[in-house]
Amino acid sequence: MLIKESESQHKIRFMDCDPIGHLSNIRYFDYMLNAREDHCLQNYQLDNFEQSKKTGRLWVALQNQIAYIKEVKFNQVVVITSKIVKFSNRINTVEILMCNEDKSIIHAVLWTTVIYFNLTTRRSEDQPEHFMKLFHDICIKIPEESFEERVDSLRKQNKINLQKNDYNRN
Repeated sequence: MLIKESESQHKIRFMDCDPIGHLSNIRYFDYMLNAREDHCLQNYQLDNFEQSKKTGRLWVALQNQIAYIKEVKFNQVVVITSKIVKFSNRINTVEILMCNEDKSIIHAVLWTTVIYFNLTTRRSEDQPEHFMKLFHDICIKIPEESFEERVDSLRKQNKINLQKNDYNRN
């Protein structure tokens, strides 16, 4: 069975935080991109580095868009999920979410857009058919078309979930 949305748990380390104990902005990328790399290897046996050595082709980042929605604090355990939300012949967009342990609150969202690249010709090219089939099988369509719309939607979702949590505590 193919896993469409991968996830893993991570503990936020002191060395990755600023002086007030919040995860430093640049470190979000490290946690999120490392998690995606692990997800690809564990669930799809895709290793970008190994593939580049064997085939001379790999995915190269074109663009990263990140929104910091709710702070993450030192020693907090987060769940990082990743999934393909868009793909075409040459380009894929992966969404990576950093959430609290029960995934009710989104701390950050990262969209990374990658292009399939030939290292010999130094040009992009169409992704092989077996990858296109895999991406077709695992892509999760989301209702939002743009990153900005997605961030707004996640912020609204957080607000509703935070209000529910406050209500349940009273």
